[in-house]
Amino acid sequence: MKHLIKGFAVAALLASTAVAEDAPKKGGTLVTVIGTNVRNLNSAVQSGIATGYPGAQLFASPLRYDEDWTPQPYLAESWDVSDDGLSVTLNLVKNAKFHDGTPLTSKDVAFSVEVIKANHPFKAMFAPVETVETPDDHTAILKLSKPHPALMLAMSGQLMSIIPQHIYGDVPIDQVKTHPRNNENPVGSGPFKLTEYKSGEHIILERFDDFFIEGRPYLDKVVMRIITDPAARAIAYENGEVQMGAFESLPRIINRLKKVDTLTVTPDGYGAIGPLDWLAMNTQKGPLKDVRVRKAIAYAVDKNFIQKALMLGTSSDSRTGIHPDSPFYNGEVEAYDVDLDKANALLDEAGFPMEGDKRFGLTIDFGWPGVKPQVEYVKAALKKVGIDVEVRSSADFPTWAKRMGEMDFDLSWDTVFNWGDPVIGVHRTYDSTNIGKGVWSNTQGYANARVDELMAMAAVENDPAKRTALYKEFQEIIADELPVYHTNTLPYHTVYSNKVGNPPVGIWGTSTPIDMTYLKD
Repeated sequence: MKHLIKGFAVAALLASTAVAEDAPKKGGTLVTVIGTNVRNLNSAVQSGIATGYPGAQLFASPLRYDEDWTPQPYLAESWDVSDDGLSVTLNLVKNAKFHDGTPLTSKDVAFSVEVIKANHPFKAMFAPVETVETPDDHTAILKLSKPHPALMLAMSGQLMSIIPQHIYGDVPIDQVKTHPRNNENPVGSGPFKLTEYKSGEHIILERFDDFFIEGRPYLDKVVMRIITDPAARAIAYENGEVQMGAFESLPRIINRLKKVDTLTVTPDGYGAIGPLDWLAMNTQKGPLKDVRVRKAIAYAVDKNFIQKALMLGTSSDSRTGIHPDSPFYNGEVEAYDVDLDKANALLDEAGFPMEGDKRFGLTIDFGWPGVKPQVEYVKAALKKVGIDVEVRSSADFPTWAKRMGEMDFDLSWDTVFNWGDPVIGVHRTYDSTNIGKGVWSNTQGYANARVDELMAMAAVENDPAKRTALYKEFQEIIADELPVYHTNTLPYHTVYSNKVGNPPVGIWGTSTPIDMTYLKD
């Protein structure tokens, strides 16, 4: 299972994966926008899309991915997966340097794996990696306790920054998360280096002249303005103050910006992020223990109304816990198109007769104001079939998260990310060993031995076709037992000016290096 793409045929290959454009122009300052404050610039120790954008520019990763989910060389010019799947050899480029001029070696790869395992919240990513052997400066061999196909996506920019041991190794491994150099003069080997970071205001990056891909990056400077108000961001796009931004998710703002002739607004590029909206159901509590009740709720909630009236046509249908853009998605499962007769019949069958205009009551929670319309709609929809829903708002996000983590809820509206491979971001929701272990664990209390078995087999299956078949059955069961009613994708969109060439619209959005992005004349 060799993957050999040597030398700087690498550069030619990467260029071939780009969106067809005119010949790239070098130089200039790209002004971009981030919609939330950035707490940490080092994505080796911090998850999230706010960290992923600057992190992927400052720190290089072993691999990068094209828009077809195909891994491409980056710090690793080639790689080899052993036939038994227990060893992954990375052959590093010979000329990679950190921003302080120190050569990057295999020891930095080994150190980075240790740091990620000790600090990053996504423990499944590197859990099977037992050791990293470094037979020479440019060879890193990851030794695994079991085959781990998710490792390939985990070695891309959003999830695996390679950080220098000589900078971050001056504290214990488990304390790198709070290292001062994460935000103050961080040192990576990515296409850009930090000029200035002002929390809540901006991040300014400049071209790293010794970047290991010759001629890259094309831009001289990237200014990342931090604008948390969506309306203010819209104005900045419209008047040309910012030329590019990503992860815009408010439907009215998205549709407003689509009307601007000088802008492109696209949902392309979020398959690996995999953002999904859904209605979570506590399967261990009250009437929701009965799958017939959960199915009745699905038939009563009109997802078409949610997609068209609430999301204003900016989101897509979603039927399972795997994002529709993923190669593992099974879109052939039950859609639960609205059917109040079916809903009522199922509730009667489950032993909850209508008494007056009510069968029973439930609560519904939500963690942030933007989803209140969805929650209010669910309340109104379920009233039609005799379920009296009380809306519970939380004082703040931590309050909601605590309720979810402790399973102190009936229903809740949630947004959850796939994070590339199902092992990383999907299994956590359905794994019976992960019940009630904090927010975005298996807070539904769902347990099915066959689902556990399918996930365990898929986690170690290196054959893509066999893996797809396992996840197909997994999704069929989830759709039938409904611990979660999947309604739609979160409508993340990238916005960019017609002056921007080669914008990042691969599977990781802006959580990927923008060394090929440029400004047109």
